[in-house]
Amino acid sequence: MKVLMVAGARPNFMKIAPIYRAAQAIADLDCRVVHTGQHYDHAMSQAFFEDLDLPQPDYALAAGSGSHAVQTAKIMVAFEQVCMTEHPDLVMVVGDVNSTLACSIVAKKLQIQVAHVEAGLRSFDIAMPEEVNRLVTDVISDLFFVTEASAAANLMKEGKAAERIHLVGNVMVDNLYHHARSLAEEPHLSFPTAGLKKAAGDYVFLTLHRPANVDQPDIFATVAEALNTIAEERVILFPVHPRTRKMLQQHGIGLSARIKRLPPLGFREALFLWQDAAVVLTDSGGLQEETTALGVPCVTLRENTERPITVSMGTNVLAGTSRQGIIDCYRQAIADRPRPARVPPYWDGLSAQRIWQVLRPGNQE
Repeated sequence: MKVLMVAGARPNFMKIAPIYRAAQAIADLDCRVVHTGQHYDHAMSQAFFEDLDLPQPDYALAAGSGSHAVQTAKIMVAFEQVCMTEHPDLVMVVGDVNSTLACSIVAKKLQIQVAHVEAGLRSFDIAMPEEVNRLVTDVISDLFFVTEASAAANLMKEGKAAERIHLVGNVMVDNLYHHARSLAEEPHLSFPTAGLKKAAGDYVFLTLHRPANVDQPDIFATVAEALNTIAEERVILFPVHPRTRKMLQQHGIGLSARIKRLPPLGFREALFLWQDAAVVLTDSGGLQEETTALGVPCVTLRENTERPITVSMGTNVLAGTSRQGIIDCYRQAIADRPRPARVPPYWDGLSAQRIWQVLRPGNQE
């Protein structure tokens, strides 16, 4: 069985890593990695392959930047050539980025089976580019691997057959547990941020990158006001996404000196910082899940989430993007520490094995 695994943007790397690792133990399985190049900055792409113990990709499509249409088109043209060369039995796409959409369309038109990992998640906000990608990918996929029961319910409402939907858990959590264990066994002083972490004391960890937050000057300015107020109480450690760095300059957004701006971090170094934070502030879907898995308080700077289980069962709370809403939710998260967290079913570090058990019946891990 030949499988092409598609990775294009930073979150994809974390999702394919445990699936690739699990595949290495399976005989007669040819698993090849395609890096579309949607994230073309070294710190956002190649460094992640190194950090996550992934091999050099078998194909690097170097799609680069551009509008959604331009980027998607570049990926489709390049990936079609890969498929026609390799003739895979299955294309596996993960998440909800442009690479997910582009490669699933190409595979389907070439009559290649498509498996979508992290299928069925819905924010119900069609203005989000990621929501469009999720919806279209799930319309044409053949197999759906879901992280939570609400995702399975969404797919059933959309008319998908129950036998094609598999609740396997969360491969992001597989990756998280793998690296959390390795960090616990290693000295941390090798990380460049170790000294900053020690000096920061009871700090806040921040990520911010979604276009809805950083592309619109009025929203970004309001969020920044809230962050500057929070920084008066606690130092904020902020690895800055390239898109966010560009928009900070373009919009003239001012940030407190107590918001310590860092370059993009590898997965392990970011985990080293956020796992001990007083609170994580984020607009990332993945961090909502990861903080739930480790019981770290999380305040999400969005009006909605496609990962509702992180709110109903975990440590996550939706703050919206108003100044006072963010500040109030941050202070409540601090007051509620430690907040008991329940880890969702099947978020146990074995999701990748369950995926291969479906794809390779009889495979014993």
